Amino acid sequence: MTSLAALPARAGRRCHNVINPMHSTVYFSPDATREFAGVGIEDRRAAYFAGRAAAMGAVGPGAVAATFYNFKYELVARHLPAVWEIASPQVVLAARTRAADTTLRRLLGDEAVASDEMAEAARLALRAAEACTRHARPLYAAHADLPVPDEPHLAYWHAATLLREHRGDGHLTALLEADLDPLEALVSHTATGKGMTPKWILAMRGWTQEEWDVAVARLTGRGLLATDGELTPAGVELRKDIEDRTDRLDAAPYAHLGAAGVERLTELATGFIATALGAGAFPADLIGKG
Repeated sequence: MTSLAALPARAGRRCHNVINPMHSTVYFSPDATREFAGVGIEDRRAAYFAGRAAAMGAVGPGAVAATFYNFKYELVARHLPAVWEIASPQVVLAARTRAADTTLRRLLGDEAVASDEMAEAARLALRAAEACTRHARPLYAAHADLPVPDEPHLAYWHAATLLREHRGDGHLTALLEADLDPLEALVSHTATGKGMTPKWILAMRGWTQEEWDVAVARLTGRGLLATDGELTPAGVELRKDIEDRTDRLDAAPYAHLGAAGVERLTELATGFIATALGAGAFPADLIGKG
């Protein structure tokens, strides 16, 4: 394994930041909406919970609230376990794979999907994922038990999923250490300008405006948010510490791939996600302070 010191500073984070969005395209894809509706799941939030949780089996709201972290439990319980009466985890996983296929083909084009660069990106991302670890990482571990698809673009999407969930599982440890509850984590992330806008959080995560305002007040009381909603110096430092801690917990895949491999994977992934963004992969108002 390559030494961690051999990698440029934050190289793993930069690589993750261009790989992760490719996985996330499915959550905003009309192709996914169509595929899930085709198996009877018409509510988009039910589809999200089922699609991301299906690798764990027919789990209930407790497991999903724990592993997804920042969704309100009552919202999750509104859809789980009832969704498994509509479609089994195996049916959901098949629908999600079909959605990933059509989404990537639509956003990137058939030429990119069939390119040598896509095959290379898949090999590199899967190589990085070899160093991911299962212990204390439930979402990664569940997805790691799934077979790797044969087609390179789906293998790349699968590897992006593994790397995303591996980092995400570690990120929850950092949030717990920072003493941020689910909504405080969302509010403070939004305040960085890099998280989802309040509009999307309230629409997708199940929280109310009143609950959001109370979380803002708690963070203000801790000296992490100023009265104008901006992060204080202490808040900026806390969010930095969270990301640095997440980097350390997620270092192994990128150290395993090595500096040259990380650089090349970052280059390839940047090109793919730039094309996807240009094709309208995400809503224009998704990210920011609102």
